[in-house]
Amino acid sequence: MKLASYRLAGETRVGAVAGEDAVDLVRSYAHLLAARGETEASAMAAAELPSDLVRILARPDGLETARTAAEHGSALEPDLGRRAGVRLALTQVELLPAVPDPPKIVCVARNYAEHAREAGLAVSEIPILFARFPATLVAHGAPILLPTVSEQLDWEGELAVVIGRGGGHIARADALAHVAGYSIFNDVTVRDYQFRVAQYTAGKNFRASGPFGPFLVLTDEIPDPAALEIVTEVNGVEMQRARTADMIFDVPTLIEHVSEFVDLEPGDVIATGTPAGVGFKREPPRFLVAGDLVEVTIAGIGTLANVVVAERP
Repeated sequence: MKLASYRLAGETRVGAVAGEDAVDLVRSYAHLLAARGETEASAMAAAELPSDLVRILARPDGLETARTAAEHGSALEPDLGRRAGVRLALTQVELLPAVPDPPKIVCVARNYAEHAREAGLAVSEIPILFARFPATLVAHGAPILLPTVSEQLDWEGELAVVIGRGGGHIARADALAHVAGYSIFNDVTVRDYQFRVAQYTAGKNFRASGPFGPFLVLTDEIPDPAALEIVTEVNGVEMQRARTADMIFDVPTLIEHVSEFVDLEPGDVIATGTPAGVGFKREPPRFLVAGDLVEVTIAGIGTLANVVVAERP
């Protein structure tokens, strides 16, 4: 199941992706309850199935209820579903980041050996982590801002892991059972701000620099996160291509490591690091400029596409 977070008529909603449509989960569940004879179907649906993805993940039965609603809405004849407000064309809605307001975003640096080598940096014996702020996130199709204070904007296509079941001190052997699903992250970086100090916070947290989406693909569709391929293109020209099997620290190891020092929560995001092929190590360096289209594709998840737009002073 693929889940999309979106805004419709000023409200944040969650839908299951069905072809070119989104099945609105709360409306579909209310439609199902009404068909079963429930007189307070709308109120019951809103109580049992939040219209916020983090809250769905936090409920013990949240994804199970979401799946029930998705299956009902997908089984409706499309025209009937649209008349009932259960099915909506994805083109009708404003997509939001795959998880619009995650409790935490933990990013991993130098998690591909070739990327560490191209950067002239050592491969670490433990994961190198830094934090991103949720306010930096942008959705598929939304603009990446080229900041007024720098012209060294760079791409970093990555696999994103979304936590479904929280906990601390999670053993590596149990780690994948804590994953809700996967998405795509573009850890856009302002290189001069990143490298002028010893830590990454400023260079990794500029306004509108964290494309994330387009959807959250649950683990039923991606049972093995080590069997994926990442491709990043700028204006249709391939810049990065790698397999997640090449990660130095795989997804279970990252979950185990992060949960050693902080409890993971439903909706947390771990951006697993970028492979070789970033712009600042090219000869000559290639930085993003206004008008560039950046596309990160992971087979089985989709394509995250964003155009670079100059920030207005």
